[in-house]
Amino acid sequence: MRILLIGEYSRLHNSLKEGLLKLGHEVVIVANSDGFKDFPVDYSIDYKYSKTKITNIARQIIVRLFKYDFAKFEQGIRFYLLLKKFKNFDVVQFINETPIKTNKNLEIFLLKKIFETNKKVFILSCGVDYLNMKFDMENKSKKSILQPFFQDSSLTKEYNSLLEYLKENHKKAHDFVLKKCNGIIATDLDYVNAIKNHPKYLGLIPYPINLNKLVFDELKIENKIVLFLGINEWSYNQKGINYFEKALEIIKKKYGNNVEIIIAKTLPYNDYINLYNKAHILLDQTFSYDQGYNALEAMAKGKVVFTGAENEFIDYYHLTERVAVNAKADVDYLVNELSFLIENPDEIIAIGKRARAFVEKEHNYLKIADKYLEVWHNC
Repeated sequence: MRILLIGEYSRLHNSLKEGLLKLGHEVVIVANSDGFKDFPVDYSIDYKYSKTKITNIARQIIVRLFKYDFAKFEQGIRFYLLLKKFKNFDVVQFINETPIKTNKNLEIFLLKKIFETNKKVFILSCGVDYLNMKFDMENKSKKSILQPFFQDSSLTKEYNSLLEYLKENHKKAHDFVLKKCNGIIATDLDYVNAIKNHPKYLGLIPYPINLNKLVFDELKIENKIVLFLGINEWSYNQKGINYFEKALEIIKKKYGNNVEIIIAKTLPYNDYINLYNKAHILLDQTFSYDQGYNALEAMAKGKVVFTGAENEFIDYYHLTERVAVNAKADVDYLVNELSFLIENPDEIIAIGKRARAFVEKEHNYLKIADKYLEVWHNC
């Protein structure tokens, strides 16, 4: 089959591509590399002219005065110039309902061309989209990335890009894509409730993880327990980073030279991965039910990850032992969990082994690629 993957978040489509290639399919990725993360793509639509020093100054002024970002328009034009290369695929999959990330009218025009010139089109519910934002706004007690915003309305600036998904111009794009597509697929449990009643919902397919690229070394604890916190400044509150930072301050005072704390900020993907290799414990996010990509890759390396591991996750995968530590937006809780692990290093090693085994069983990229092929074939 010829498969076109449009858009990229957290290496999901790259890992899926690697699995599909192994199974003998032809796969092309077109995306913007997910910003500073710089994921590899076959065709880049990342804006270039808008990044130059002079044009970026003009860009920022226009954004502030008119709320219009011409970098997004450039991205759309780059996609348009490549359109002739994106025809006659058996399957096209969007990373979410607006995968090109250009202005909405241009987005709809370009996606219409994709629908018209290819056989089947599928949408991932992965990250923020209209249905998930609507569901989270209507269920404020639910654990979600909107929790900090509900508690502190002064965070509007950080959340503006998310709130855009509820506006009428985005809903127009959402309605168009969901009407035209063959189906929508959830990528983890955080997205299921919002879309499970949609007539085009096709189920949950877990994230594919290429275990060949993630070497498992059994954790060894000698002098210090190493804790790692990666910070993306664009999603600081959405990930609950402030809770981790406060917990780490207490842990440092409590355990002193018995722990080493590494904090990394807004790094490209490869730098980020390499920096946490020496860590025993990785702090990921506090507002999720299930693991995202960063957590799963760390688990594949045998790290103990503080992330989403709620009862819904435990029940879905029929787990009887911890493969990750369920993180909560509660500093005392985080300190207690970290303290237990620091004082019981054998448990760190045990969870690390179980984490790798879990990813091998449930997220193997070849197994997941097969699941996608089955869903695509049956629609």
